[in-house]
This record gives sequence, structure tokens and C-alpha cells, in this order.
Amino acid sequence: MARRRKGRPINGVILLDKPTGISSNDALQKVKRIYFAEKAGHTGALDPLATGMLPICLGEATKFSQFLLDSDKRYRVIAKLGERTNTSDSDGEVVETRAIDVDQNKLEACIETFRGESEQIPSMFSALKYQGKPLYEYARQGIEVPRESRKITVYDIVLHRFEGDEVEMEVHCSKGTYIRTIVDDLGEMLGCGAHVTMLRRTKVADYPYERMVTLEQLNEHLEQAERDGIAPRELLDPLLLPMDTAVEALPEVNLNAELTDLVQHGQPVQVFGAPEGTLRMTSGDERLFIGIAELNDDGKVAPKRLVVFREETE
Repeated sequence: MARRRKGRPINGVILLDKPTGISSNDALQKVKRIYFAEKAGHTGALDPLATGMLPICLGEATKFSQFLLDSDKRYRVIAKLGERTNTSDSDGEVVETRAIDVDQNKLEACIETFRGESEQIPSMFSALKYQGKPLYEYARQGIEVPRESRKITVYDIVLHRFEGDEVEMEVHCSKGTYIRTIVDDLGEMLGCGAHVTMLRRTKVADYPYERMVTLEQLNEHLEQAERDGIAPRELLDPLLLPMDTAVEALPEVNLNAELTDLVQHGQPVQVFGAPEGTLRMTSGDERLFIGIAELNDDGKVAPKRLVVFREETE
């Protein structure tokens, strides 16, 4: 007997406005339960301290979450000067206190040095894994392990406010950039130390800020559905963005019914004029998203990840 699936086959992306004080995985599990989704995955963790945009992929959208992990991000951050903590944020313990001798010109000059490409060593309190365990697990035991530096790009970094011991900035950066590390490095450059007191992610890829929803709003929809005697999906599902929004930056190849059938059976197909690289496949005049492909050595469109369409049962 086939095992009964737990959850419903709902597909799409929800832009969660993650609250402070919970992990990204906790937030993911709450959304998964609210939607009673069969599958769910987030696209780049935010620290418990951090708030803001956390795209959560449901169902078949999880197959394309890597493209959001690889996308650019924007953050708003407030740093406190004069104190360095062991986590580089206010969740940690203060390990050093120093006098602040910083003026606007010095601050702006130091901030400017972060623009462009650089090598960054991830924090010991990050979720990166070493020998199968997250770095923060070692850090909590007082163990420091070797970490390789990684190439990052800061496309833009803007100083918005400098008042007393507080610095507020906006950062547009590549994937894998640790804002806590930037703030810690800035504090050392200024000679006074610094740590993050507020961090908010305002953008992932090109997703609109105004489409974010909170856990409170999602729960209100659940309660509203119960009061109205309707299925929760009637109020919740319209909040989802299409799953192909995760790959909308990829060039599109549109297939007719015959070619669609072939690729859905895993066969490469000839599409004249198809560009090189990773492609977004759509089908028919309605441009139904069916998956991603790559141009193979024979110049054919070869499917890599396909959407499996399943009807939701009552």
C-alpha cells in the first residue's frame, strides 16, 4: 500500500516578514503548519536577532530555492560602537569595551572600504557547517575551528545615521555576506569595537517588500477562515507568489505540447535559438512553468528539474 502523504501539494513562495527572537527554521515550520504544506524550505537563514524578508518555498517551489539562495540581498543595520561581543551582535556577551573617538569623516572613509569585492571569514556563530555540525555549535562550546574565507561583493553601502554611539547603514551585497562580520570589522577599523543591535533584510532578488506577510497575519487568516466556515486555503493561497518567481531572471524557452511531453519524460529536445546556460521552461500559450533546463553539448534543451503537477484532494 502506498504511504499516505502528510500535507497538501501546495506550490508557491510566501514572503515571510520574519520576527525577531526565533530561528529561520522555527519560522519555516510555523508557515509549513499554517499552510499544511507537504514540503517547505527557506532560502537563506536569518539570525534569531534579525527580522525581514525570508522567502519560504512550498511544494515544488523547493526545487528552485537555490536560485534565491544565490541572489543578492539588501539589509538595514544598526551598529553600536564602543562594545565588541563574542557573537558580533547584541545576543552575545560583551567581551571588550573601548572609548569612541570617531567623527563623521573617519566613519564614512572606513565604510567606503567595504565597497566592492573582498574576502570574508565567516563568523564562528554562523550556521555554516564544519564536519557536519553548524559552526555555532562549536562556538557555544568555546571551540574555534578553521574557516575558509569566501569571496563576497558589497555593491553598495550607505550611511544613513550617526548619532552618539549608533551607526545606521544600508547594505546591498552578494550571497554569503555576513553583516555581523562587516560591523565587527568596521568597529576594529574605527578602533572602538562595534556590534549589531538591529538587522532587517529588506530585499531578496527582486521580490517586492510590500508583499511580505507576518506570522500574525497568516494566523489571522486561519482564524478568519474558521469564523467564516471556509477552507483556510481560500484566504492563504492568494498570498503565495508563483513558484517560477524564484527563477524569473533566467531566459525562457517556450515549448509546444509535443516538446513538453518529451521533456516531461526526461528527454532533451531541439529548440532553435535557445540560449546557452540555465533556462526556464514554459509550455503552451499560457506559458505554464514546467521546470528548468540546460543546453547540452548537442545543442539540445535538456531538462534538469521538472515540476510534478498533482491535484489537491479535498
